[in-house]
Parts: sequence; structure tokens; C-alpha cells
Amino acid sequence: MTKFMVIPTSKNLDRFLGADAFLFGMKDLCINFGTTYTLEEIKAYQKKYPTHDIFISVNKNMRNEDLEHLKEVLIEVETMGVKGIFYYDISVVELKKELNLKTDLVWHQEHLTTNYATCNYWYTFGAIYTCLSNEITISEIKDICKRIHGKVILPVFGYIPMFTSARHVVDNYITQMKLERKEGMHYIKKEGYTYPIVDEKHGTTVYSSFILNSLEELPTLKEEKMDYFLLNSFGIDSLVFEKVLELYKNITKENQRDMMKKFEALKLHTDSGFLYKETIYKVK
Repeated sequence: MTKFMVIPTSKNLDRFLGADAFLFGMKDLCINFGTTYTLEEIKAYQKKYPTHDIFISVNKNMRNEDLEHLKEVLIEVETMGVKGIFYYDISVVELKKELNLKTDLVWHQEHLTTNYATCNYWYTFGAIYTCLSNEITISEIKDICKRIHGKVILPVFGYIPMFTSARHVVDNYITQMKLERKEGMHYIKKEGYTYPIVDEKHGTTVYSSFILNSLEELPTLKEEKMDYFLLNSFGIDSLVFEKVLELYKNITKENQRDMMKKFEALKLHTDSGFLYKETIYKVK
């Protein structure tokens, strides 16, 4: 049975206890996480919530100066018994091999996890899990699930990181234009759409103008070879997210219409993303 994994955006996890698993962004080694956590904090959560699966993300592009700290973190994580480590930079794969680490990896290069052949390639290097891209159709997802050697994690709900820049785009603009500096989320409006922007220590990330929502497709997706559905609470009120998680966990083909009505009552701006939109490349 497919489990539900949540990316929390709070140090208080009580609102997320309906999940089966937590994905924690590792402090100083991750991007696109509203909240990051230290190893000590994650160890405390393991003791407090022993029935929940724990995953850790180190998904930033690593610099030379990051490697020693990354190595120390990976060695320590090896003793913690976590389910898997999300990675983007290939240095994580190399360190796993160099240090003979046993903890499973999760291939999470968002725009590249789009086909079963490459998933199976990284599987041979210890990436037992693949977190699939948000940019493929539902038919492509089903095809990958049939052909993949490893395990599948599918993002089904949350704002989508569109791109990340190492430059501090917002902070530089505010400084250059001598504007008042405000803490928290920034927004840019373009062609009638509003995009959340976060400028933090490791750069600037622009998120989708909508929340990805796959609730209607979930009864069908539950029939596939899927290990975890991933829901991201970033930018969403915790009370609302708690209701969303409950709907996702309980929707079936039989109660689908009723569940969709309850979801619509939450008045979230959502979209099905690329689930029904094929990407077509044209050569001019």
C-alpha cells in the first residue's frame, strides 16, 4: 500500500501526524525547503515519532567547501537508520561509494527524473528510490512504474519550484533600488499570475503560481507500483494542509465526488500541472 510522505514547514509536527513519513531538509545542505532541520532535531523527531519513516534531503548543488560537511552528515546519518537520502548533486553518490555507506539514496533531480531508463541507471549506484518529476504526464508515470527496478516517490500536492538561481535576485534588486526590506515571502505578478519567490542563504527560488493537485487522480495512481505520495506543505496554512492530507489519505473511487467537493471548499488555487499536458520539442 502506498504511504504518504510530507514535507513539513514547522518545527512542531503535530499538524502532520496523519502522514506515514517525513522528509526533512538538512540545514545548510538543501534548497527549496521552507524550514530546515539539524541532525539533532531529526534524531529527536525519530524518538518522538518512531512509527514514521524518516527521509533527509541534501539536494543543493554542492561546492568544494560543502564536501567535508556533507561527508560528516552522511556518516552520521548512516547511524540513524533513516529510510533514504534525497540528492541532486552527484557528489552524494560518489561519497556513498567512497565511504561504503548502506543508506538508500533517492534520485531527486526534479527536471531529469522523467524516464525509467535513467532511473534504472542510478539504481545501480544505490538510488533505490526515484522522486519523479512534476513535468511528465500520468501515462508516462504509469509507464515508469511498470518498468522501473527501484521504488517510486511521486509528488502529488504542493507548490512546484520552477527554477533556482544561486544569485540573490530579490535582495540585489531591493538593494539596487533602495527599497524597504521585508522578511518572508516575496511575490511577482506577471500576465495575471502571481508567483511566490524565496530569497534565502543559498539563492533565489521561484515557485509555480498554482498548487499542484493530483487528488482526483489518486484512486487511479494508488493502483500503480508506487511507494510514497509526496505532499509539500510549503506556503499553505497548516490547518488547511491538515485537511488536504486527510482527503488524500481517504479518497477512493467510491467517494471521489464527495471528496472533491470537500477539497473545493478549501478554495485553494490548484492545477493538475503536466499530468495531461505532453511536452513537445520543436526544432526550428
